[in-house]
Amino acid sequence: MKRTIDPKSALEIARRVIRIERDALEDIGERLTEDFARAVDLVLACKGRVVVTGMGKSGQICRKIAATLSSTGTSAFFLHAGEAVHGDLGMFARGDVCIAISYSGSTQEVLALLPGVRRIGLPLVAITGATDSALARAADVVLDVRVETEACQLSQAPTASTTATLAMGDALAVAVLEAKGFTDRDFAMLHPGGALGRKLLRVEEVMHERSLVPLVGTDDSVLAALNKITDGRLGTAGIVDSSGALVGVITDGDIRRAVLRHGDLSPLAARDVMAQSPKTVSADALAEEALATMERYQITSLFILDGNSRPVGIIHLHDLLKAGVV
Repeated sequence: MKRTIDPKSALEIARRVIRIERDALEDIGERLTEDFARAVDLVLACKGRVVVTGMGKSGQICRKIAATLSSTGTSAFFLHAGEAVHGDLGMFARGDVCIAISYSGSTQEVLALLPGVRRIGLPLVAITGATDSALARAADVVLDVRVETEACQLSQAPTASTTATLAMGDALAVAVLEAKGFTDRDFAMLHPGGALGRKLLRVEEVMHERSLVPLVGTDDSVLAALNKITDGRLGTAGIVDSSGALVGVITDGDIRRAVLRHGDLSPLAARDVMAQSPKTVSADALAEEALATMERYQITSLFILDGNSRPVGIIHLHDLLKAGVV
């Protein structure tokens, strides 16, 4: 017979679980000591990799912590404690830091690899709910993730404890990230694919370099500007003064309007047709910022200037489309 649950009961259970886990997070936050700062210092001083090891549900949390450290600029990997004591202990190397996770502090596979960690001379950070356990006594630093109760009715299934452990790992990773001065540019380098990479893409990474920027002088003819627009295939040409500074822009639309107004364009110079105060963007701006500027002014290209207002690049809406920003 298929089991069902009353919707009201399901909601009550969900709220109870969330409340218990929320309270557990508040408790571990209040119990933080200087040991946390010492753990951050050990990771910052790591010359090798951070090896995060554990078993069972804790092992699953280890994987996430290692992944978070790696994605925020700290080389890290997960080592299954059971496999470590059956041949994989060689994955440790001098200069590494070991983070061992066991809520009970007595997981046999985790304890079994500690002598090897000590022989190599690695710093050991323990994340555990038992600060008087064998694991805690062996560690250089202990991070306490003890919870009053698990979220399940039997208080047996790892729920609040794994949430607390995950949060402690996240806190450690973020503290290290901020201490390193990790920037959004660094983050983008580690996340070139997917939405994160696209969100943090810089203009300089997708712009056309200076040699490909269509430019004419203010005294050049409109026909010369039209040729530049045609050759550049960007629908626009920048107009520069005698110092090379950008002072205007001519687009396909400007040419069409000039034809309607003047008929014969041959007597006209670029300065007679150009639009002044062209829209620009800095090379280190986010590509999303360039897109927002294009949308705001309903244009398809932006020039990138150096400190002397000379064009060093140009970015077109098609470049943003190709990069997946749009």
